[in-house]
Amino acid sequence: MTDYLILIAGLVVLFIGGDILIRGAVGVAERLHVPPLIIGLTVVAMGTSAPELMVSLKAAHEGAGGIAIGNVIGSNLANILLVLALPSLIAATPCREPGIGRNIAVMIAITIVFMGTLANGVLDRSDGVILLVLLGLFLLDQMRSARKHRRSAKRQSHEYPGELGKAPDSPPIIAAMLIGGLISLPLAADMTVSGATGIAKSWGVSDEVIGLTIIAIGTSLPELAATLLAVIRKHSSVALGNVVGSNIFNIGLIMGLTALAEPGIKVADHVVRVDMWVMLAASLLIALLAWRRAVIGKGIGTAMLAAYAIYTLLLFLG
Repeated sequence: MTDYLILIAGLVVLFIGGDILIRGAVGVAERLHVPPLIIGLTVVAMGTSAPELMVSLKAAHEGAGGIAIGNVIGSNLANILLVLALPSLIAATPCREPGIGRNIAVMIAITIVFMGTLANGVLDRSDGVILLVLLGLFLLDQMRSARKHRRSAKRQSHEYPGELGKAPDSPPIIAAMLIGGLISLPLAADMTVSGATGIAKSWGVSDEVIGLTIIAIGTSLPELAATLLAVIRKHSSVALGNVVGSNIFNIGLIMGLTALAEPGIKVADHVVRVDMWVMLAASLLIALLAWRRAVIGKGIGTAMLAAYAIYTLLLFLG
């Protein structure tokens, strides 16, 4: 019963923390004249990836490499097939934001490199360096895009009409919201994962399956909270940017730092044969939707949720 109470409390705090973080992030966008897409790809994505970072580092340090790697692969799957799909049942998400295609291409590229580091069955320190370098290049590109947009913003008005509700305009309040969100999300995720793991272990589930499903979903709840709020408030750029950016940070930052801190992490055979390929397929699906400038409505969203449910069920049955 204690595990269930901890799980419920963690979920509540995750949603509150997600709302605080995303309002603070939009406040930053308004003050700096930075497009919401870039804020979603960086500030919000980094904040909502904090739970995955904490969980993977802790798991790797304690010798649970299956949870560390499964958490990232499972979270990236959940971000696409669950986090993007579930809000579509409430409000459609257009995949038409300018610049999103280029960033999806970066997500796919870093995903393929990550798959290459997993292929030999061990995640070493050199793999971590490669992933962190790729993340650094991505961040430099985002900084360049932000500077370019700020120069053009000086020559034209830049408004955020009704994007994500009332965004703060006071620097101290913006800072407090960002800090509050960044602190509450990892703590809430730790509660959620602790409760969910206790429940899963009582069911006799392996570390790899726990990482790919229970913990992955738990640590993806900040992304779900932020994306759900963004879609409801009709700002698909933050929703898409959050998911794409989170997947890039999950691989580049989390797996990069984890490989540096705890080199020699063993990769389960099932991850190499199946799971990493499913992650790539989900990434290619988003690329296809962006290329076709599609809208993720109830039909596509339901199909994505069904695919995720089938994948999860097969993991437990296997």
